[in-house]
Amino acid sequence: MSYILTLIAERETGHLSRQLLASLAVPAEGDWICLSENEAYEVPVDRPVDLAPQLAGKAIDWALTPAQGRRKKMLLADMDSTMIEEECIDEIADHLGVGPQVSEITQRAMNGELEFESALRERVALLKGLPVAELEEIFNTRIHCRQGGRTLVQTMRAHGANAALVSGGFTFFTTRVSAALGFEASRANTLNAQDGKLDGTVGEPILGPDAKVEALTHYCAEYGITPGDVIAAGDGSNDVGMIRSVGLGVAIHAKPVLEREADACIRHTGLTSLLFLQGYRRDEFITE
Repeated sequence: MSYILTLIAERETGHLSRQLLASLAVPAEGDWICLSENEAYEVPVDRPVDLAPQLAGKAIDWALTPAQGRRKKMLLADMDSTMIEEECIDEIADHLGVGPQVSEITQRAMNGELEFESALRERVALLKGLPVAELEEIFNTRIHCRQGGRTLVQTMRAHGANAALVSGGFTFFTTRVSAALGFEASRANTLNAQDGKLDGTVGEPILGPDAKVEALTHYCAEYGITPGDVIAAGDGSNDVGMIRSVGLGVAIHAKPVLEREADACIRHTGLTSLLFLQGYRRDEFITE
């Protein structure tokens, strides 16, 4: 099997230069191809290679992917700490004054130390009493889309791919993030409310790790594709099953538990890196 080795850096840093590329010892089968000057390059190689020692201390992401079937037909993405910078439940809790209690549970859950469903119920219980109307303020003032997210979604869709947001978070936020970034579909959990306030419970059944894999199966059937046609992105333990099941699973600024399972890890750059991994050139990006 032949592979494509891709290197990506932020353009502004100057870390990725042709001089650096020339210094790397790689089993190249051709010349380096420029996807974006000073930002992204790729080269075909005839066998796996580990660039970690050669790139140690440099803010450069790299990945080795099969040469065949690079451009995927669907993007399946997590939301919290993946397509957005924050964990929505932590931001709600901080607004309510119970931030430390909730964020500690969130970290343990995302690291795989706690069972997802019970950890979610425990955290949501701490949100009881928050007026639903204040969720809009939280979204507008505390939630930020990760760099390159809209370009990623719009570019893939412009080239015929589908895009779905599948989150263990909440529908209040996924519907808004989905609309802002251009996803066609989204799935998430529901925060229950009574008399205009959160009642401390979440709708059942909870959308957790298994439900993300079920969503993958559903969308593949709906769009007439296979899991191998999908690129998935996530950051935590509840994304492991999804990442394992697709053609290209990418860990985005992720926890170690997910990085160990991913085909590629993005640690230094933004979400447009997922386009470079599929062989898109910057002049193909949709940046509207």
